[in-house]
Amino acid sequence: MWTLLPTDSVLHALSFIAVAAQSMTAALAAGKRSMDWAGVCMLAAVTALGGGTIRDVLLGHYPLLWVAHPIYLAIAVVAAFVTIVLARLVHRLNLAFLVLDAIGLVVLTMAGCDIAWQVDASLPIVIVSGMITGCAGGVLRDILCNEVPLLFRSELYASVSVVTGLFYATAFGLEVNDQLWTLLTFALGLTLRLLAIRFKWEMPKFVFDHEER
Repeated sequence: MWTLLPTDSVLHALSFIAVAAQSMTAALAAGKRSMDWAGVCMLAAVTALGGGTIRDVLLGHYPLLWVAHPIYLAIAVVAAFVTIVLARLVHRLNLAFLVLDAIGLVVLTMAGCDIAWQVDASLPIVIVSGMITGCAGGVLRDILCNEVPLLFRSELYASVSVVTGLFYATAFGLEVNDQLWTLLTFALGLTLRLLAIRFKWEMPKFVFDHEER
């Protein structure tokens, strides 16, 4: 997939779930904008794979994921169609959207860190790579849907990605079980994001009104 270490099968499996989850968030967002099925599928692919594409271009990591493995495009499209069919059966769409987005954010952050580490990037680049992979797809989704991105208006979002990346990256210098550490990182990141949503944890905001001067 991403030339992951053979022992890190957990991240491999979680990445499939993350691509599907991000595709579903895109389909739900597209449904609110009454997009046709082609638009839904396109938005799903951009959301699920956009962050990884930007990361690979910046790092010079070729071929791109979806070019080398077109199955990920198929996963995105299938997940979008499944959402079209099941959306009317889900009564709390906003909650489903936030949970799916949280799963995608955390897992894709780990995948982005893993790729940067494989190309011998320094720790700051590893963390930024994870944040781009985890956040950029959702930003593209919201912009294409003419919404202010969750990254800029939501509870802790990019901060969750940074914490997840830092925690995950500590394993690179330690002799720990890859699968166990991946699961621990996933649990930490997802819990932090869901707690931030539940208790509305936010970063301090900069508010400036020139009329007050």
